[in-house]
Amino acid sequence: MLVVHHLGVSQSERIVWLCEELGIPYELKNYARDAVTRMGPPDYKALHPLGTAPIITDGAVTLAETGAIMEYILAKYGDDGLMVKPDAPGYADYLFWYHFANGSVMPAEMSAMISNRLLKDQPVGKALMARSDRAFAMTEARLGEVPYLAGQDFTAADIVSVFALTTMRAFTGRTLDDFPNIRAYLARIGARPAYQRAMKKGDPDMAPMLA
Repeated sequence: MLVVHHLGVSQSERIVWLCEELGIPYELKNYARDAVTRMGPPDYKALHPLGTAPIITDGAVTLAETGAIMEYILAKYGDDGLMVKPDAPGYADYLFWYHFANGSVMPAEMSAMISNRLLKDQPVGKALMARSDRAFAMTEARLGEVPYLAGQDFTAADIVSVFALTTMRAFTGRTLDDFPNIRAYLARIGARPAYQRAMKKGDPDMAPMLA
């Protein structure tokens, strides 16, 4: 049985959402953050040497890292859903936006979070914020051209990307006032039944940050 170990208010919400979109059987185990450190509790950290979210177990397999987990689930359980095939016109776009989320946006947002707290008025802090601003500007521009990041259809590239546009803002403080295309996109995401189910199951006490 596929088990999604979900740390509250974390990137593992994407894995819950992926399973809901695919309609596959899975078990969800929720873990509350430590009240003092805001990190994962000991039983969560014991699952994998990284101790970070997300983590899944599937029989004898224990796997961390969002991209690896999503590719594992898509390959093993996805039945070719939510992906763009190599011979399709939008394949390169799908690959770019799928990897842009964790390759560029999340590092930029983590840097921005640190910058806001420690380096805000220093040159390095301003440079880190510029990276974050550039990532959001690119996403805004893309969503002015197409309804979903890979093109006309909703894909796994959207699932991996939405966390940085929503829940991550609880840590960074960023608003979406200057990003109407992102706001319209998140309205479409928020209307998806699978997204609604995932957020209610994973973080029932937190309203999705869709605006």
